[in-house]
Amino acid sequence: MSLYDRLFKPRRYTLPNGTVVEEKRSRAPLVILIVLALGALSVHITGFDVAVLVKKGGKFFDILTAMFPPNTGYLAKIWQPLWDTVKMSFLGSFVGAVLAIPFAIAAASNIVTNRVVVFIVRLFLSLVRTLPTLVCALIATYIFGLGTMAGTCAIAVFTFAYVGKQLFEIIETVDMGPYEAMEALGATRLQAFTTAVFPQVLPTYLSVSLFCLEGNVRYASILGYVGAGGLGLIMNEKIGWREYDSLGMILIVLFLTVMVIEGISHWLRKRLT
Repeated sequence: MSLYDRLFKPRRYTLPNGTVVEEKRSRAPLVILIVLALGALSVHITGFDVAVLVKKGGKFFDILTAMFPPNTGYLAKIWQPLWDTVKMSFLGSFVGAVLAIPFAIAAASNIVTNRVVVFIVRLFLSLVRTLPTLVCALIATYIFGLGTMAGTCAIAVFTFAYVGKQLFEIIETVDMGPYEAMEALGATRLQAFTTAVFPQVLPTYLSVSLFCLEGNVRYASILGYVGAGGLGLIMNEKIGWREYDSLGMILIVLFLTVMVIEGISHWLRKRLT
């Protein structure tokens, strides 16, 4: 019996047939207490001040007000950076999602029986996931120089790590009966996987990749802050010059673009799943 059950005795009920059953006390009060304690500790450590938030929080809305009405005259200069952002998102998402497939297979314990290989691949995926996209873009700018190439590589790395983790977890939940039957008929592991396992995970894999693409369009828009091209470059410029009306135009165009891409992605995911 756990310490909690010792402190808060379970309720005892006697059934009509004389059997005595126990119902353990809910853990909800303990969970709420822990959350409140951690919240109070976080406020103390971070120095969060509600008074400052109330006093200066309105500045955020001052900037939003300055964005409207947006500067429609700046629209002509947005299309090329917007196109660069979309290109980075699509290409980076595609490359990352494709590269994730072999690593996801190697990380699936029901496909690869060598525990050392599974551990190493999973550890590698975890390490890659710890790298923020902006840091990846910054490193890529030192390797490939300023421009969309760096942004594409950063998005590909993020997509690779995200899709890789999701995919190997999906693979581990599939029905292994067809896979084992293919192996019994003499097929190699690769042939058995592509014939019996991959068709089971393909719809979910494509759905996860499309979902990742939706987020990458938004992430790509800020990679220009580290010189990776796209909308982030001109967003950083307009914020620096305090040209908030032009920034408002950029955000409106970005919002509409993201909505269109998410609509198409949602439609495709519904058809796939």
